Amino acid sequence: MMLDYSFFLFLLFFSFTQPCNGLVLGLTHYKDSHEPMARPLRPFSTTDLSEPVRGYRDGYLFSLSLGTPPQLMQVYMDTGSDLTWVPCGNLSFECINCKDNRGDRVMGSFSPSLSSSCSRDVCDSHFCVTIHSSDDSYDPCAMTGCFLGSILRGMCSRPCPPFTYTYGDGIVLGTLTRDTLMVHGSDQSVTKDVPDFCFGCVASTYMEPIGIVGFGKGALSLPSQLGFLHKGFSHCFLSFKFSNKPNISTPLIIGDSAIASREEVQFTPMLKCPMYPSFYYVGLEAIFIGGEILEVPQILREINSQGNGGMLVDSGTTYTHLPQALFTKFLSVMGSKITHPRSVEHERKTGFGLCYQVPTAVTESLPSLSFRFVNNVTLTLPEENYFYAMAPSNGTYIVKCLLVQGMEDDSYGPAGVLGSFQQQNVEVVYDLSDERIGFHARDCALLAISHGLYKK
Repeated sequence: MMLDYSFFLFLLFFSFTQPCNGLVLGLTHYKDSHEPMARPLRPFSTTDLSEPVRGYRDGYLFSLSLGTPPQLMQVYMDTGSDLTWVPCGNLSFECINCKDNRGDRVMGSFSPSLSSSCSRDVCDSHFCVTIHSSDDSYDPCAMTGCFLGSILRGMCSRPCPPFTYTYGDGIVLGTLTRDTLMVHGSDQSVTKDVPDFCFGCVASTYMEPIGIVGFGKGALSLPSQLGFLHKGFSHCFLSFKFSNKPNISTPLIIGDSAIASREEVQFTPMLKCPMYPSFYYVGLEAIFIGGEILEVPQILREINSQGNGGMLVDSGTTYTHLPQALFTKFLSVMGSKITHPRSVEHERKTGFGLCYQVPTAVTESLPSLSFRFVNNVTLTLPEENYFYAMAPSNGTYIVKCLLVQGMEDDSYGPAGVLGSFQQQNVEVVYDLSDERIGFHARDCALLAISHGLYKK
C-alpha cells in the first residue's frame, strides 16, 4: 500500500437559500500521512472538529451530530451501501482484528443514555424489515417472540432485533436506533433538525473501526431519509493539492440542482443489478491509452443473469480496479508508451504495477488515459488522476506511480470499479429520476467558488 495517502474530511455545509432546488454541501479536504488499513473506505460532516483526524484509512469522513443534546461522530461516506452506523459506547465498543482502534476514538462514539430523544426502532418498521433482508415483513417481529395475532393486528411494538451488516472485508453487529440528526448551515448559526433519523447503534465490529454513512439507493441511506433521493445528487472532488486547505470545500449537491440539464455533462445509463440494487453501475466499452484503444471484456459492459459484471462507480473505493486479465494488458500497453526509467524500488514498496522516474523538466510526458462508457460517453482523465507523485522531487526527477489496480476476485459482483482518486476534478452526476450517471471533467475549485464554498 502507499506510504503517503491523502486522507479527507468532509465538512458539511447546507445552503438554505433555495430549499426547493436542492441542498448544497461543502466537503473540506485534510491530508494525513498515517498508513491506512488494507481496505479503502468512505465519508461526510456537519460541524468543525476540535481535534485532528488520524488517517486510519484512505477515505472521506462525514461528521454526524446525533441526539439531544447533539453528540458529534465522524464516519465514512459510502455510495456503495445504505446503512448509516456509529460506534456505540466508547469503552465498550469492540473492534475485532483491527490494528489499533484506540486512536479511532477521536472519531467519537454515541451514548444512547445521554440523549433524551433516542429510541430503538420497532420490529414492524420498514427499516427493520430492510435491515434483516426479509421478504416477509412479519419475520422481524416473529424473531422477537410476539404472538401471531398481535403481529397480524400490527400491535407488536417490540424493538427491532439485532442485525449484522456485511461489507467487502468487514462486518458489524448492532441495533437499529432512531434519534434527531442535526445539520448545520454554512455559518454554523443556521441549523436544521431531522427527527427520527434511523441508524445503526453498533457495539461490535470485525475490521470496521469507524462508522459509515450510507449514500446508496436504498431506504436506509442518508439521502433517502432526507427525502431527496428520488431526484439525485452530484459531487465534484477537488484536486489533492487542496488537501489541508479548509477555506475551500468540495461541492456536493443533493436534489433538483444536482441534475439540472447542462449540455457539457455526458450521461451514460445506469445498469440495473438485482443482486446489489443499491449500487451505482455503468457499462464500460473501451479504454484509450495514449490514443490506442484497449478493448474490454463484455462483462464490463453489462450485468449478466447472475448479477455479476458492470463497472461500479464508488466514492468509497480509492483506486480504479479492472479485471485481472484486462489489467495485465492495461499495464503492458501503458508501459510500452513510457520511456522513463522504472522505479522498481517504489513498485516493490507500494505494490503498484508501474512507477517511473519522471524528469522534473519534462511536462505532459505520460500517456493520456480515457474511459468510454455506454452511449459513447468518453471521460478523459487529468494526468494527476492516474499518476501520483510518491515523493518530493530530488531536483532531477520525481517518482510517479500508476494508481490503477487489478481486481482481487472478478468472478462475482462488479467486474470493475471507478474509484474516487480517478474522480478528482470530475463532476459526477447521479440522476436517479432518469437512471443515468453523468461525467464532466472540470475545475472543481471554480465550481466550489461559484457555490460560495470558498472563504478568503
